[in-house]
Amino acid sequence: MTTEPVSFPRQHARTQRFTLGAPRAFAVAPDASRVVFLRSDSGTDRASSLRVLDLTEGTERVAADPRALLGGSLEDLSPEERARRERTREGGAGIVAYATDTAVELASFALSGRLFTAELRAGTARELPVPGPVIDPRPAPDGRHVAYVAGGALRVVGAEGDGDRALAEPESESVTYGLAEFIAAEEMHRHRGFWWAPESDRLLVARADEAPVRQWWISDPAHPEREPRQVRYPAAGTPDADVRLFVIGLDGTRTEVAWDRARYPYLASVHWSAAGAPLLLVQARDQRSQLYLAVDPESGATRMVHADEDRTWLDLFPGTPCWSPSGQLVRIVDEGGARVLAVGERPLTGAQLHLRAVLDVGEGDVLVSASAGEEAAEAETGETHVYRVNELGVERVSQEPGVHTAVRAGDVTVLVSATLDRPGSRVRVLRGGEQVAEIASYAEKPGISPRVTLTQGGARRIPCAVLMPTDYPRDTATAAPLPVLLDPYGGPHGSRVMAAHNAYLTSQWFADQGFAVVVADGRGTPGRSPAWEKAIHHDFTVTLDDQIEALQDLAKSHPLDLDRVAIRGWSYGGYLSALAVLRRPDVFHAGIAGAPVTDWHLYDTHYTERYLGDPAADPQPYEHSSLVTGDGGLSAPAGPHRPLMIVHGLADDNVVVAHALRLSSALLAAGRPHEVLPLSGVTHMTPQEQVAENLLLLQVDFLKRSLGLGG
Repeated sequence: MTTEPVSFPRQHARTQRFTLGAPRAFAVAPDASRVVFLRSDSGTDRASSLRVLDLTEGTERVAADPRALLGGSLEDLSPEERARRERTREGGAGIVAYATDTAVELASFALSGRLFTAELRAGTARELPVPGPVIDPRPAPDGRHVAYVAGGALRVVGAEGDGDRALAEPESESVTYGLAEFIAAEEMHRHRGFWWAPESDRLLVARADEAPVRQWWISDPAHPEREPRQVRYPAAGTPDADVRLFVIGLDGTRTEVAWDRARYPYLASVHWSAAGAPLLLVQARDQRSQLYLAVDPESGATRMVHADEDRTWLDLFPGTPCWSPSGQLVRIVDEGGARVLAVGERPLTGAQLHLRAVLDVGEGDVLVSASAGEEAAEAETGETHVYRVNELGVERVSQEPGVHTAVRAGDVTVLVSATLDRPGSRVRVLRGGEQVAEIASYAEKPGISPRVTLTQGGARRIPCAVLMPTDYPRDTATAAPLPVLLDPYGGPHGSRVMAAHNAYLTSQWFADQGFAVVVADGRGTPGRSPAWEKAIHHDFTVTLDDQIEALQDLAKSHPLDLDRVAIRGWSYGGYLSALAVLRRPDVFHAGIAGAPVTDWHLYDTHYTERYLGDPAADPQPYEHSSLVTGDGGLSAPAGPHRPLMIVHGLADDNVVVAHALRLSSALLAAGRPHEVLPLSGVTHMTPQEQVAENLLLLQVDFLKRSLGLGG
């Protein structure tokens, strides 16, 4: 008996893009004795367990097994938990997130809406009987209490399960305490709504009132018997949630934190450590000014520590702002045309590096991730490295070309490294720079290996990846040119050109269907310089210009058939694909637009207004960058007509399906044939296994039909 090999589309979907079974979410004990992490049991197992690597004994054990804790029952997720996972793009199951006390002795997590804790030294877990469904449980720094959210209320319970009580309860259905509002979680990457004091006696708690936010309704046409689901969506130019902040003691005392919320309505970041007073980063609505504020927990008064201003916009960065152990402000700032690390008022890096995130702040240095800056000796296309930075200079921690990140406590660093020459990521535990352990991955190995060339295209030196079919002749000079598929994201927040094997698996699969695949990161994508990212200000269409520049330049050195060019993408990449076939049909001959934004008036405030401004004050950037007009027509269409497939999940609450429907209506009104593929029950994330597999197959069929290729 023989078993047929699983197809790449099925394997890709079944393994959730080969992420299942890979270790993630690391925490390092400050005494350097253990590393805590999540991992499922195989490359097709969605349910992650909480695990502990004992660095003293060199052994690994399971601290919490979700199947055992649930007694074999299926998970039951609340609507609030589903929404939280959508914002974090979490597609796994079991224990998907956890938090620990300062000593990394006690962990807490929610499972099927129930609250559990795990003793990490003993490797035992138990449930605490509290009201549910529970969201985001977090132990106090001293491990004696656990705070959590249930029913929109912030509650606290003793670590032994005693004394459960509400510290703040919502005054109306539109109010929540302790949760990040939509715009903070989706765009600011602030996924938390409460923060413990280092003394464990009180918390900072965000109160979000969504009453001002407009109500939208998302229905499931496949189930007409179900009521539409109400969502509060802050579209560009409309009101945001009203966010306030309180200091709430375990004894029930409450003090509101005061700042100019009318001028700085966005609570972008909160940091509270033993190194200083609570630290807030608040932004103006136009995101051209922001304040770093220190909070007096007794009175709620704030004082300005620093202020930033920018003529275009100010970005937010993971791990910042925070205090150094000596009490200096640590931040990432754009200065002199470069994105640098600043400690106090002193920049510690220059234009050789482009800072991406602060990973850890120690006594003697700051651990950061960064890519090559404009003045770097080498372009290092697609690479991101980990560096140690202090007043004496910069030292690279990661060495091999690739994409690296790290988690650190004391002298123990968990270094996660992805490279082009091996699948997945390698996780090494370093002590004092020397490897002491490696954490195994159970992720499946892909059945294909990318044949990729990292390069640059055009006068702007646009970072590019070119993928050829596996069986294509190595001597491309004499080989027949191939039809081209551009496979970009191409917009803010998302890099696709990465020196990492798994980043190109889907692109390679498309290449093996007979295409030369081009991935280009043009202006607006992160990782190069502030000017590069901010070149899209008030005009998203320049991102299409860069795709074209890269394509035409690469055709001079690669066998690309410019008479047969297609483009596909999802989210911003979907917008870019539809923009390509509508505005530049002289270059593009077919497009696949997945979950595209088609009318920028319908996308959210913090993202859209950062790039396109206030639609009431200046509507022109919205009109120019949108694919459809306010009266339902096409915006600046060009001829001739090119085939377009529109794919959209009907349950998407980020880019709602109205975007696809409005584009389809405008195309129909203009007499332009097109295809629409609605995905019932699918959100903005990758759909379920069978849908994901067949979606890839249908795309190939559409591309071959549209470009006149054989089956």
